[in-house]
Amino acid sequence: MALKDIIHFGDKSLPVKRDEDDPFSLLRRRMDDMFEGFLHGFDLRPLDSRSGIFRPSIDVVETDKDIRISAELPGMEEKDIDVSLGKDSLTIKGEKKEEKEDKGKGYYRMERSYGSFSRVIPLPTEIDQDKVKATFKKGVLTVELPKTEKAIKETKKIDVKSY
Repeated sequence: MALKDIIHFGDKSLPVKRDEDDPFSLLRRRMDDMFEGFLHGFDLRPLDSRSGIFRPSIDVVETDKDIRISAELPGMEEKDIDVSLGKDSLTIKGEKKEEKEDKGKGYYRMERSYGSFSRVIPLPTEIDQDKVKATFKKGVLTVELPKTEKAIKETKKIDVKSY
């Protein structure tokens, strides 16, 4: 007896269609498995759901004159953030404090991610250390790193020609 003989809707029997029968579903599942395997070990989320450790998301933008780094640090205060500039990298360290709140009857619970973190961003060019600015507003740290005059002058424009 086949599975389709067991399932009845009213007077009509409907055939059962499995994902294995659909080549597109099978392709999608195999692609998902492939990407999941490839990305395993890369932390692409600010909160690693396996360990509960906080890891801020960072954007790095380079222009002709400077490099701007933005880090999302929700729920943190500027006193909990340490920014330091090395010869060829910027380090952002901090600690997001644990917050827990339990209440009695009519129970409700609030938990947020917490922990210390450190992100090191390599810098591809010389930075004018005396002009570096860091601001923290609405949970976003922005660091502006102006390039040195030497680094700006060393940038060479290359013409692209078509044949």
